[in-house]
Formats: sequence, structure tokens, C-alpha cells
Amino acid sequence: MSRRSSPVSPAPAEAEALARGVATRLSPLLRRLIADNPSPFTFTGTCSYAVGEGEVAVVDPGPADAAHLDRLLAMLAGERVSCIVVTHSHRDHAAGAAALQRLTGAPIYGARAYVPGRAGASRADASHALDYVPDVALADGERIAGRGFTLEAIATPGHAANHLCFAFIEQNALFSGDCVMAWSSSAIIPPDGAMADYAASLMKLRRRREAVYWPGHGGPVTDPQRRLAALARHRRRREAAILDRLAAGEADVDAIVAGVYAGLGPSLLGAAKLSTLAHLEDLVARGLAVADGAPTLGARFRRASSLTAPGSPPAPRR
Repeated sequence: MSRRSSPVSPAPAEAEALARGVATRLSPLLRRLIADNPSPFTFTGTCSYAVGEGEVAVVDPGPADAAHLDRLLAMLAGERVSCIVVTHSHRDHAAGAAALQRLTGAPIYGARAYVPGRAGASRADASHALDYVPDVALADGERIAGRGFTLEAIATPGHAANHLCFAFIEQNALFSGDCVMAWSSSAIIPPDGAMADYAASLMKLRRRREAVYWPGHGGPVTDPQRRLAALARHRRRREAAILDRLAAGEADVDAIVAGVYAGLGPSLLGAAKLSTLAHLEDLVARGLAVADGAPTLGARFRRASSLTAPGSPPAPRR
């Protein structure tokens, strides 16, 4: 699942390249197939990638959709799926993994399984494929090697606590999942998503030098460093706007969202509230805001009294 605030419509040529159900060769060792699950949260659909030739890794097999699975297997006819790789356990990325494993026998590598029913996590449970269980849960820096390809796991929590990106070593590329996309920023939905983790993940990726990102939704990120800087800047501006609303006396999530997300469509309103809550959780943890108890959707918030007047820059992120 991905948050989309002010989604960007693709240009005609890009829209054609992002056609659902059509296999697209992106390089001699990389193909993409887009699932037929478009929405305000998935853009044109979830991108599944085949890495390698003859013996392949499938990155993010997508939703539990028999038609998408059939098209994926048709794209790989005559080849062996050596492993299934999952960036995170949201249903639109991971729910198809079990069926693909049953048909191919390939082991599942990647994000650790989501643990349902944690305190306060009922909202998050619905977003995750609860039957997703990897054969090997990868830690940061661990690698998967196949014929002609090497994938390195990069822990990038924030959008989901178990989110991984994967560096495609031979092509100096990165499968960025829902952490970095060209068309929109990522949903940060508490309690599984965390704004502080997301900010740290963006900073971590800025220390790397992959030339292109292949995201879980939409087309490639062709200037990753510029995009990472833009995403960090977007979050800083959103944070400053929330602090300004708090200083103006708007004390609950609904009032803050009404002021910060003016004109937002109804389909994205719930995500905007949860994203605002993620910012508020982070601000409370950093001592920049105060809640009247636990920071929840029903809590009341105020700007910390030690801060300066509305419009002034927030304190640096630790």
C-alpha cells in the first residue's frame, strides 16, 4: 500500500510503457510486468520484476491475482524461477508469493513476516499479507546470488517496518519498493509505519550511488539523488506546516488535515490523517509537540512551549 498525495498523471508515452499486463524488457537482465490493480494508492498497478535470464529472481510477485500470476508465468515460460524476493509484506506486493512458490518451488527471500495483532496494530493488519512467510528473512546487507545477478538487501523501514530495498549490483540499480517512487511520496501509516524511520531510510539511500531506481509503482526514478532530496524536503515542509497549525491553535488531527491538505480528494483523506499522525508521533518523540496522552488519531496536540513563533524553522531532526 502506498500513500499518494497529489498523484502525477503519466505522460502518454509513459502511460503506454506502464500498461498493465504487458511484459516490458527494461534491460537484457530485467523485465517488468504490472499487475491490474490500479488505484489512488497503487498508481497504474504493482510492478513485478524478473531479474536474470533463463534462471530468474522475481521481485515482488504482486497481489493474490490469478490473472497476474498467469501472465507472470507466461512471461517466464521455459525459464526457472530460482527465488522469489519480497520488498515488504503489504498485500499488493507479497500476497502472490505463496501461489508463485507452489507453482515453481522457488524459495521466498526478503522482508520478514508481519506479526498481526500487536497492540494498536489493527489498522495495519489489513494492509499486510498475513499468510506471507519467507523461507529466508534477509537482514541489512545480506545478498542473494543467481545466474548473472546479485541482489543486496537494504533495510529501509518507514513505509512498513519490514521494508527492504534491493540493490541490483550488476546494473548499479535499486529495487526501491514503496520507499522511493517517481510519481508520489510514500504512505507512512502508524503504527507499522514510522516517520523517523522513513527519514533515516531516505538519508541512508542518499549515501548510496545507484544510478536508477525501479519502484513498486510507476516508472523509474532516473535521478535518485535529486528525488531523495525532494522527498526529504517535502517531509520537512509538511512538518513545518503541521507545527504552524499547532501554533495557530488547531489541536486535533482533523483540524490540522483541513488546514494542511486543503482541497484533498475524499479517497485520500484517510491516508492524509494517518500521515499527519505519523508526523505528530515524530514531533512528540522529538520534543517539538505535546500530546494529551498517547499520540493517536483522537488525541489533542499542541506545539511545545519552548518553540518559536509560527513560520519559524523547526528544530533540526536528530
